Amino acid sequence: MKYVDEFRDPAAARALLRRIDDLAEQLERPLRVMEICGSHTHTIYRHGLEHLLPEWIEFIHGPGCPVCVIPMGRIDDALWLARQPDVILTTFGDMMRVPGSEESLLQVRATGADVRFVYSPLDALPIARDNPDKQVVFFAVGFETTAPSTAVTLERARGEGLANFCVFSNHVTTEQPLRAIVDGGETQIDAFIGPGHVASVVGVHAFDFLAEEFNRPVVVTGFEPLDVLQAVAMLLEQFTSGEVAAGRATVQNQYARVVRSDGNVVAQRLMDRVFRTRDTFEWRGLGWIEHSGLGISPEYAAWDAEERFAVPGVRVADPPACECGSVLTGRIKPWQCRVFGTACTPATPIGTCMVSPEGACAAYYNFGRLDRETANAVTIRE
Repeated sequence: MKYVDEFRDPAAARALLRRIDDLAEQLERPLRVMEICGSHTHTIYRHGLEHLLPEWIEFIHGPGCPVCVIPMGRIDDALWLARQPDVILTTFGDMMRVPGSEESLLQVRATGADVRFVYSPLDALPIARDNPDKQVVFFAVGFETTAPSTAVTLERARGEGLANFCVFSNHVTTEQPLRAIVDGGETQIDAFIGPGHVASVVGVHAFDFLAEEFNRPVVVTGFEPLDVLQAVAMLLEQFTSGEVAAGRATVQNQYARVVRSDGNVVAQRLMDRVFRTRDTFEWRGLGWIEHSGLGISPEYAAWDAEERFAVPGVRVADPPACECGSVLTGRIKPWQCRVFGTACTPATPIGTCMVSPEGACAAYYNFGRLDRETANAVTIRE
């Protein structure tokens, strides 16, 4: 299939692996590479890339799964909204099974609440038009990748004067959690595989701070196996050339077929108009991070669910057994969580990382990385 098969070509993969082997032999120490985006995690483990790389290169998982980073208190707020009289709550399908402190949106729907999943926030607008006697709320989540579609929806709702529609915004930004992880020092990270989807909106330069302030090289990367392997080779070249040792790490763009240096300027301008940066926002595993969440700007306050409803906003601690926070910050692997694969499975999730299609725990579970032995298994390469 054109535009897919060429990024999964075995001969090209073997050539890249030989190049990676040659570069890895020149390393002076092991390298830990954080893939920020959950889609990269699934590519790595679906295709067994971690088994193909030299032992001195280790992937660790970052806070790039938009569902996974939402704290339990915000889930409970969405559940509260769903229970309100004459409310239709709409959201993406992967939010339906995310557990709150007592139940999920799917369970609330089973007890009579009108909760509907949509493929786009724009799909919520016809629901509002068809139900003028109801309040239609869109439960918005995601990084800069999905924020533009919410912004377009708010713009259209305002243009139509659609008074029975509003958005419960849980959009977050990429830079601040990465700063928190690097600054925190609990996770050793030598380099980053940058999120191609986010970069398509914010641009390559949005990650310059990692190279300029922390001397961590970044390669903005696509989502096919050859994309990831090429990104690893590009990162290794920065280490073996001596650039990183000299304090000259850079941000490179492997995903040039999609991502531009400045990103999508039109989308950025729309986001700047529709959203405001919150003073602080809570993240699962990272706590409260300043200027990391996107609320709705005063200009669009009439379509802000937090202005229209008295949303409780109560902080809820994660279940003691769940270690999603440690997984999201790269402190542990999923199989090191004591409930992984036993009490916590995709059928009976305790934490968000097992629910979301982008979650690291779901990737490990679905692709067989269930314990230390399978995680360290050796794959014979041709």
